[in-house]
Amino acid sequence: VQLQASGGGLVQAGDSLTLSCAASGRTLSNYVTGWFRQAPGKEREFVAAISHSSSTIYGDSVKGRYTISRDNAKNTMYLQMNSLKPEDPAVYFCAARSSSVTVMASVARAYAYWGQGTQVTVSS
Repeated sequence: VQLQASGGGLVQAGDSLTLSCAASGRTLSNYVTGWFRQAPGKEREFVAAISHSSSTIYGDSVKGRYTISRDNAKNTMYLQMNSLKPEDPAVYFCAARSSSVTVMASVARAYAYWGQGTQVTVSS
């Protein structure tokens, strides 16, 4: 599966932003997929994941503010980010696990396919 992330940009603290991850080559709902982010000088951080059945898990730093979802008709995954904070800026990546895996994971090494990333910048 090939993934293409988009929707990043510059916003003010407290604003909202929605990222998209369009899949091609395969049906996205056949995969466990997720979002990660990486700020300069930091390790890649888990943000959220969604299963085949649309169950979701979130990283502690975004729980209650971010929502992951999927539109099967558009073969696209989304990350709705609300109440953005100055510590949220990063390059955001979408990822997918191998198609044979049905368990969600919060570690980057568990994901086999990655999009190119989209930059989110928050001004205070």
